[in-house]
Amino acid sequence: MVKIDKVAVIGAGSWGTALALQLARNGLQVNLWGHEEGHINNLIADRQNTEFLPGIALPENIKPTASLNEAVEGVQHILIVIPSKAYREFLSSLKPLINKQTRVFWASKGFEIETGKFLHEVVIEELGIEHYGVISGPTFATEVAKNLPASVTCAGNKAESTQEFADLLHGAHFRCYTSDDVIGVEIGGALKNVLAIAVGAADGLGFGANTRAALITRGLAEVMRFGETMGAKKETLMGLSGLGDLILTSTDNQSRNRRFGLALGRGGDVNQAIKSIGQTVEGYRAAKAIHFMAQKKGVVLPIMGQVYKVLYEGKKPAEAVSELESREQKSEFESS
Repeated sequence: MVKIDKVAVIGAGSWGTALALQLARNGLQVNLWGHEEGHINNLIADRQNTEFLPGIALPENIKPTASLNEAVEGVQHILIVIPSKAYREFLSSLKPLINKQTRVFWASKGFEIETGKFLHEVVIEELGIEHYGVISGPTFATEVAKNLPASVTCAGNKAESTQEFADLLHGAHFRCYTSDDVIGVEIGGALKNVLAIAVGAADGLGFGANTRAALITRGLAEVMRFGETMGAKKETLMGLSGLGDLILTSTDNQSRNRRFGLALGRGGDVNQAIKSIGQTVEGYRAAKAIHFMAQKKGVVLPIMGQVYKVLYEGKKPAEAVSELESREQKSEFESS
């Protein structure tokens, strides 16, 4: 087995920094890249991410840098943690700096909104690499950064490199399970953000715990329906990166998507609500991509369809709930 002592983490936000901390705990030298030079200079000076993870010190084996070339030089394992909207542009910058054997994994969630493509499809098109995969699961950055117990799934296209990357992350308080279902893990990570907006909006409207439980359960049925159409494995969608992440993101206010939904349910404007979060709300973009993908495939997604209408057609959250309630009665396990 080849000894790995250096990795690059691309993205110095809260989640990228938290995963850099986990890798550093496992004894790896971590090059942590961010595109904003001022932010990186602050990380170097303060030895902590005061903007996103204040009070958590960066160990000496984390090296922040604003130079992409410096971040990936001599590195064969790269973990990308940037918003999905920036993927294609970023990957075009990364391509000349790596080779086809570079292991590229990502912990970002979403789709390419312009095309509806999965992130792994964008990676294949732009990089042409032979080893790739995704990391996802019910995790909040702050808790991982504090080394509290957590579990994720690492899914890749090649068993050996997937296990290799999972081993880099796996530690005493951070369990990293492996899978070959890249599509399933990507779907679970993206759709749960849209459903968390729905649950947050319902809570913002004051509808209570019964509504919350119903939305999560029926939302999971939509995830399963969409996943089956796209070729995902059912067990993946019932696992950490599916049901696990859906529960976490829908029920805890550390979730940006849930807080976004809460603001909408309390009467907030979409743009103002996004601005109030202060970080990327992946569910906002994912709702649009999923809506058009579902239409193209003929998949019925009532809850996520209503989220799309609230976000992009100006429908009021209360009206969306009313429309869901007025749907025709049917068997719980019908396919639509």
